[in-house]
Amino acid sequence: MKRVLQLVSNDFEDLELWCPVMRLREAGVTVDLAAEKPGLYHGKYGVPCEVQLSFFDLDAKDYDGILIPGGWAPDKLRRFDKVLSLVRELNDAGKLIGIICHAGWVLASAEILEGKKVTSTPGIRDDMRHAGAEWLDEPVVVDGNLVSARRPPDIPAYEKALVEVLFK
Repeated sequence: MKRVLQLVSNDFEDLELWCPVMRLREAGVTVDLAAEKPGLYHGKYGVPCEVQLSFFDLDAKDYDGILIPGGWAPDKLRRFDKVLSLVRELNDAGKLIGIICHAGWVLASAEILEGKKVTSTPGIRDDMRHAGAEWLDEPVVVDGNLVSARRPPDIPAYEKALVEVLFK
């Protein structure tokens, strides 16, 4: 049984959080939602997300991957050393890291983009390049354990790549 961590903070992009969660759950994956503290969070368009776990209490060794949604949540999430350490540990272990839209900000702050091929919303293209990544304007880019996508219209291809990388 695979287990993936979905990070949450207010102002997440609603579709970019919920669609991958539902797709992975449909594939039999346990997806845990974690935020700074348990409680109710809301997406940019008001969709609620009830979170039971604090990422401060989690260990990367318990997970096969991590998902980071877009929206404005990544700018908040990257301010937590615990989030950055979870991302680094999962990356070092070669486990799935899924990012979409603005989520690349978290990986830039975790300093794991050097030499990686990625995509993101074009608005943070320069941030990705400055972090050492090769930025590509494609719906989905897979580089080893890293799966990146640009925006909501790319979600179907993103979900397919997440499942493929997680189960390979």
